[in-house]
Amino acid sequence: MTVSIVVPLYNEEENVDILHERLREALEQMGLEYEILYVDDGSTDTTLSKLEAIQLKDKRVVVLSLRRNFGQTAAFAAGFDFARGDIVVTMDGDLQNDPKDIPKMLELIKDYDLVSGWRKKRKDPFFTRRVPSILANWVISKVTGVKLHDYGCSLKAYRRDVIKNLKLYGEMHRFIPAVASWYGVRVAEVETTHYPRLRGKSKYGLSRTVKVILDLITVKFLQSFSTKPLQFFGPIGLFSGAMGFLISLYLSIEKIFIGKPIGGRPLLLLGVLLIIVGIQLIGMGLLGEMLVRVYHESQRKPIYVIKKVIGPEIK
Repeated sequence: MTVSIVVPLYNEEENVDILHERLREALEQMGLEYEILYVDDGSTDTTLSKLEAIQLKDKRVVVLSLRRNFGQTAAFAAGFDFARGDIVVTMDGDLQNDPKDIPKMLELIKDYDLVSGWRKKRKDPFFTRRVPSILANWVISKVTGVKLHDYGCSLKAYRRDVIKNLKLYGEMHRFIPAVASWYGVRVAEVETTHYPRLRGKSKYGLSRTVKVILDLITVKFLQSFSTKPLQFFGPIGLFSGAMGFLISLYLSIEKIFIGKPIGGRPLLLLGVLLIIVGIQLIGMGLLGEMLVRVYHESQRKPIYVIKKVIGPEIK
């Protein structure tokens, strides 16, 4: 198997048949061996039955039916687990991505590990979809250090060894380029065609913004401090504790040498609070260090990733 196409679907009964026909035409023109994995994410309409009918006619199709709606990240993760191709391509099932863009992504991935689509001429509502997306892409690029114009584009191509090393949670599918950067992957971006949604109902909305922000914080933490949590919590805890100590020292000097009463002063409460918070943060960092060591040592999980070994194989 050379190429695996992973397509998550949720209530896309109006698009399934057209999607498969377009995918089949684009893939057969390339002359490559391929498989298409449709992941039905707990659809409540006739999406699954239509996928089953497609699979009966086309043996290169694999249908994964999830027991309930787990979300797009879980659907991608299921597709990655079952994909057998050397290259894995993901895309949406709403006909907004163009399967004809797949060949140029496969051509580019010969020199890269991950190719991400860029919907430069995006056909979504401007204020409700495009403006939040522009802001989100700018923030994500700044925070993660992986600069892409369009993190939200589902049309991406991965080398097999990239996605097999990833574990996805929450809404992490949009952060795969940033998460994969920890492994030192080479990332490229290519312009792709984007169409307006003509059938069915969009599953995206502003409600996802909060989830994206929280997952962005998680990604940044994992990128920088996953193996050294004390270096994140420690400086904050030390600063908080030091400020609390200085405040308490100042109040103590006033009490001892000037005789001012300090019992009812808010500043005293602030000093004590800062000291307690500092101790708690340092304690959290130490607990995090212990958990990291237990995790890596119990699973014998290395803190590095080897790209290749040059020379005699080491047993």
